[in-house]
Amino acid sequence: MDVFLRDCPTRAVLELIASKWTMLVLVALEDGRPMRFAELRRRLDGVTPKVLTQTLRALEREGVLTRRVHPTVPPRVEYQLTKIGQEVGGLVQSITDWSQANLAAIQAARKEFDERAACEPPEVTAQERA
Repeated sequence: MDVFLRDCPTRAVLELIASKWTMLVLVALEDGRPMRFAELRRRLDGVTPKVLTQTLRALEREGVLTRRVHPTVPPRVEYQLTKIGQEVGGLVQSITDWSQANLAAIQAARKEFDERAACEPPEVTAQERA
């Protein structure tokens, strides 16, 4: 398998994991505690119910989390990371920690870039000329 090839199945996994909402779900569940849908939705400020449902289903399909329905009235549904979900959740938590630790440097670079871009015309690459 070669991740750089268009048909490599690893790409689909990377696409899922690289999604903003997937990463936030993984971090929210990373402590190992099961969470209900409404609890996840409150934790992930800005996510719509539709997008959260799609994200959770995709993660369940890939074996990253489990969905457990408790036979109560109304039914209580909980989500929890599987073993591979905990592994990738730890990796995503490390990325989150890195992002927070380097936020000031990133914001400074962003500001410098924006100031420079406002004063200079962008360079044109050979690919853009073609």
